[in-house]
This record gives sequence, structure tokens and C-alpha cells, in this order.
Amino acid sequence: MPEGHAELQTDVLVIGGGMAGAWAAIAAARAGAAVVLVDKGYCGTSGVTATAGPGHWWVAPEARAEAIAARNLGAAGLGDAQWMAAVIDLTWRVLPTLASHYDFPRDEAGALQYRGLRGPEYLAALRRLALHLAVRILDHWPALELLRASDGAIAGARGVQRQRGNAAWQIRAGAVVLATGGTSFRSHLLGAHNNTGDGYLMGAEAGATLSGMEFTAAYTVAPLRSNMTRTMSYAYASYTDAGGRALDIPAGPDNSRALARALLQGPVFCRFDRMPEQVRQWLPTISPNVMLPFDRWGINPWRDRFEVTLHTDGTIRGTGGLRVTGADCGVGVPGLYAAGDAATRELVAGAISGGGAQNSAWALSSAHWAARAAADFALRRGATRAALQPLGQTGLRPASAARDVDVREAIATVQAQMHPYERNLFRTGAGLRASAQALESAWTELRDHGHDGADPLRLREAAALTATARWSVAAALQRQESRGMHQREDLPASDAQQARRQQVGGLEQVWVRPDLQAPASPLLPTTQDQALATHP
Repeated sequence: MPEGHAELQTDVLVIGGGMAGAWAAIAAARAGAAVVLVDKGYCGTSGVTATAGPGHWWVAPEARAEAIAARNLGAAGLGDAQWMAAVIDLTWRVLPTLASHYDFPRDEAGALQYRGLRGPEYLAALRRLALHLAVRILDHWPALELLRASDGAIAGARGVQRQRGNAAWQIRAGAVVLATGGTSFRSHLLGAHNNTGDGYLMGAEAGATLSGMEFTAAYTVAPLRSNMTRTMSYAYASYTDAGGRALDIPAGPDNSRALARALLQGPVFCRFDRMPEQVRQWLPTISPNVMLPFDRWGINPWRDRFEVTLHTDGTIRGTGGLRVTGADCGVGVPGLYAAGDAATRELVAGAISGGGAQNSAWALSSAHWAARAAADFALRRGATRAALQPLGQTGLRPASAARDVDVREAIATVQAQMHPYERNLFRTGAGLRASAQALESAWTELRDHGHDGADPLRLREAAALTATARWSVAAALQRQESRGMHQREDLPASDAQQARRQQVGGLEQVWVRPDLQAPASPLLPTTQDQALATHP
């Protein structure tokens, strides 16, 4: 074995160290499996949760029917009430099991509060709990590709050690959970730089399909000079143009389209002059990082105007991801499971954003279902010593002559199609076809000539971003109507015949087809869940 290279073996390999990845590692360890978690960054600070104040879909039993009905009404026909019920129930019973490592706050009456958490402390607590359960965490070990055994099951992954000069690693595993997050297409969304759609590409190379990829037109407001995309304060905002004239933009939360139209006309300014004094006092505790840019700039956001922009959220506050095929959050490939933003959230969000409460609850719940199924699969299957087939292609093994590829140019092409409001938010058939053509050219260059060179991670990230954009554009072009966050300027009406989810897939040739079969939902409740809820 070359110097510095590492070969390991485990029952369950979790790829990704954000909220979903950490919960998956915890759940697999609680199920009795040996677990290794590899993270592109540092588990405990990775992903969008670590910089946020994440809320959870925390609903008492007596209020669940009403909450599910309300959410389903807004899901534009694509939600699933049974999955929603299962997510709420599991979140309700599992989140409190973090109490040994996280200090949940109490309200004025002394009751413990679980709905909203402090992101940095939440992720740090998940890391501590995972380590307490003997999970082996390998930071700065990004995965590049999955490995398949001769029986067709996924049996591990291969990647590089960023802090050891990109020395290779290979981990054999009985099963793999993809918890790599979504992607904002490098839009400067806070905490999302490492989220490049890696799991989507690895899953597709293994034979999985995706769903909900047309629902990527989510945008988040932020100060122009900052990536501080924490939006609670904007519920109390008023907007003006460069000349100080008031703009008719609602305070939120669903004001992205109105704000984008104003931004296309010129600069837009904002201030939080509608924020009650009590909320101002709470803000440093609720979201302590929100005020940092303003303090640095010498701006009083309650009095002074500041210029704003919109950052695209892509599949992070969108709903797309790997299509789950059953209650175990499998993706239709033996030994492979998906959790969090790596998986579609249509089941709990439908055609609108699940960003916030639904996404957090989905991350926790899908992580548990995926990890417990992965642990069961791995423990039944046992270890394999046979040779493993690496599945990575684009960015690793060129289809034609290997040569240097301009990674920055490839990513810039993706951003030029997925960031602009006039392309991704205000969609048209002509615009989508033009985007598809540009993305196809970028993909062809990466596929034909990209190779595993001096920095394979960056090339692989470019491939994942391009693949994800191709799937998103293809799905948006195929959905010839407006529904939820997918809005077609040339087809503004919703079509009742299209009130169904879509599958999208393909690497060489992207395809889209109706998804006519909903995955079976988890049983509610289960004896296993009840046991887990009382686990120390």
C-alpha cells in the first residue's frame, strides 16, 4: 500500500458530517453497528445547520392532524401525509435523546424547549454523542466515489485525505449512507460552500435516480456584501429603491419573486424598522451571528438602510434529491441509503420549500431510518473480502483523452445558469433549453477529459455541480406548468394532470419520467422507535 494511503473496514459508512450525517452515525451505532463517518470538512461545523438556529417540526400529538393538513395543503399535491406523520412522530421522540450532550433551554414556566436549537452547539453535541457511541469520525476525508461488490451491493467508498496531501483512502463497508447535503451551486449561501451535490452524483453512478429536482428555485435574502443568510429579521423589514422610494415588497417569508423583480430593476435597500423592541433584545441570543456584519460595517439595521441581494438555495431549501424507494430510505441500490438534503424532501415538503422546520425534522428522521436499515443490511451481510469495483466516472476517469480541465470555468457555467433570477426563478422554455445546452457542453468537457490529477476533489465537485444542474434544468423543462416554487413565465397555470412527482436520472443522457409509485412510508409508531426514544 502506498505511503500515507489508508484502508479501513466497518459495518456502516456514513458519508457527510452535517446534521443528517451525524444523526445517521448515532442511529447506526445505537443499532449495534460499527460506524465510520467521513466528512469533507469537520463534523460539527459542516453544512448549513452549524451556522443557523435550526427549528424542528416539533408538534404535540394533539396538534399533528391540523399541522399535517396545513402542510399538505401547501405542498401543491406532491406531499405525503403518512410520511409527514412519521417524521413528526420520530422527531418528537428522538430529539430529546440528545439531552445528555445538549443543554435544551427552558421557557419561563420551566418547561424544556425542543423546537429551536442553536446550530453551533447542536452540531457540536451531535459530534460528542457520536464519539461517545464509538463512531470513528474522519474529518477532511472527502469521498470521491462509491465501491460495488460482485453481488451488486454497495460495499464502501474511496476518497482522499485533504490534510495528508490527498493521500487516498478506501473503506470497505457492509452498507453506505449518503448524507452529503444538497447544493446551492456555490451561491455564497452561509455554510454551503462544501455542499456541491456529491452524493447525487455518486448515487446516480450506482444506479439511483432523483426526484424533485425541478424545485430548486428557492432564494434567500442577505445583505449585499455578506453571506449572512439568516432570514428571521427580514420578517420585520421594509424595502426601498436607491432613491429611498418605498417598494411594494411583502416582509416575507414568500417574497423572493417580488424582491427579485425589484432587483432586476436596480439596487434594493432594506432596514428592520418594523422589528419590535423585545425581538431586538432577543436577537443576539436567537441568532448571535446576524449582527456581526452590521457591527463591522457600523450600520444600525433598525435605523440605517443597507443594500440587499438574493442567494439561491438550490436543493438546500429546495426539495430535490435522491429518490427514496421505501420506508428504509433506500435508493433502489442494495446497501445504499440516503438522508437529509441528499434525499428528496418532496414527501414532507411537496413542491414548496421545507427549509427550516420540515427539513430539520426530515434530516433527523431520514437519518434514523436510513442508518437503521444500513446497520441491519450490513450485520446480516457481513464483510466482503472480494475485489470491489470503483463506480466514479466523470472527473476521475475520462471517456476520451485525459487533459487539464478548467474547473473554475465549469463551475462558472453552472452558476451562470442556476443563479440568475431571470433563468432559475422566472423560468421559460427557451431559457431552460439554452441552459441545458450550456450545461451539456460543460459536462461533455468534464466527462471526456477530466482526470484524477493533483486535486481530484475540485474536479469531482465540478462534475457533481454540473450533473445536478443538468438534472434540475431537465426536470424544470419537462414540468410544463407552474407548481410551488417551480414557476414558468410561459406556462403560469397549474395543470391538475401534472400533480405528480417526477423521476430524473441519467449521466450520458439525462431523462425525465413521471413517478407513478409513492414509496411506502415508515410504520407509525414502531417498537424499535419506542425503544430508541428511551435510549440513554
